Amino acid sequence: MKPKEYVRQYHKESYYQQLLEAIGRWLPARGLALQVDNSKICWTPRMLVICATLMSWVTGKTLKDRFEKARTAVVGMYNSRKRPGRTYEGFIAGLVQQSGALLAVVCGALQKAVIEVAGPMWQVEGWLLFGADGSRVECPMTRANEKAFGCGGKKKTTPQQYIVTLFHVGTGLIWAWRRGLARASERDLLRSMLDRLPAAAMLLADAGFTGYDLLKELLDRRIDFLIRVGSNVHLLKELGYQVREYDDGIVWLWPEGKQKKRQEPLVLRLISLHDGKTAVHLLTNVLDSQRLSDAQAGRFYRRRWGVELLYRALKQTLEHRKMLSDSPKHAEVELDWAMVGLWILGLMSLEAMQREGHPLSVWSVASSLRVVTRALDKGHKSYRQGGLRQSLGGCVKDRYQRTSSKKARYAKNKKTERPAGAPKIRMASQSEVLLAQQIPVKQRAA
Repeated sequence: MKPKEYVRQYHKESYYQQLLEAIGRWLPARGLALQVDNSKICWTPRMLVICATLMSWVTGKTLKDRFEKARTAVVGMYNSRKRPGRTYEGFIAGLVQQSGALLAVVCGALQKAVIEVAGPMWQVEGWLLFGADGSRVECPMTRANEKAFGCGGKKKTTPQQYIVTLFHVGTGLIWAWRRGLARASERDLLRSMLDRLPAAAMLLADAGFTGYDLLKELLDRRIDFLIRVGSNVHLLKELGYQVREYDDGIVWLWPEGKQKKRQEPLVLRLISLHDGKTAVHLLTNVLDSQRLSDAQAGRFYRRRWGVELLYRALKQTLEHRKMLSDSPKHAEVELDWAMVGLWILGLMSLEAMQREGHPLSVWSVASSLRVVTRALDKGHKSYRQGGLRQSLGGCVKDRYQRTSSKKARYAKNKKTERPAGAPKIRMASQSEVLLAQQIPVKQRAA
């Protein structure tokens, strides 16, 4: 039972006021001006960010429908300020022009907020874990989108953007993302985000992120990793390069053919587990099994599933499976701010859940979305039931025990992927051992 002061402080505040307070809690005080000197500017930076965030939470068949509801809320939140522009065209033009600068400011603040909200969950079993995965997001089938993005799937698919997301495993919150074309390389998108990882981070990734160049860069940057490998990966045993073989799991990744003379072998450790259905093979640069045990590696890799939950929340719960923008530039901005909206919704909810004593792992995105959409619908009415924060604090998953499978009887057009097979492992030849001895051992960058 909360003290009376906790309830009373929200008694006379409107839904709009509390929603603005909840969003503004995570936005930086500097860098997002609410007022500008130029009277011709209809959308100030802070109003652009607030409106774009609200649009990511609002459902509607068209962007103009979403904009109308979001703009009404912005006007209600800042009823003593100059009214923002009335048209969606003016709003999106301003957002496209400033989106890059605004994202840099906002995302930097949100990363600091993740650290604040995480608290003791910043690390998991003494490790700072970040997961990575990619997904495609559809766009309208306009000629401009087809030309700009291309199609990454089968024939007759719509234009798509490819997005790779880094998420913090302890909280399940977004950390960073990069967009690309439909057939963009997920490895290249991930490599462009490596400088966003904090010191001492461990990267968890699926089999699509294997490859000599990526793993070598991770080693050079001193980033620990745990990555699943499949049958397309060829490994060597008993090469004897750089370390003495004190563990049966030690293997080497070395390019085939003439590249051997120019590239150094990568010393790695192979961990083979079974998840109850299929065998799982993981590569890591943590060679000491005392520092990272096989069982611990299995627990960590299973938590990589959190990024799949983020994509499901983005596409299904927030209804951003398909962008609505006909223009490529607008579609890119739409996706970026949909990610920001999901990120802020998570921060608002997890902080409130902590105050109510709930673990972060039971957050229900759908419940949080219902709370904020209800606040948008109520608008100027007074919040009389403990406040928005208390409502968000109760956004937890149902705790009932399911007695039947959720799997549909008829899996119509269901995407099925074959599980990654076992990597190809062979003994190093004598010539490879001799060649490896001629390659100097390089010191990794600090």
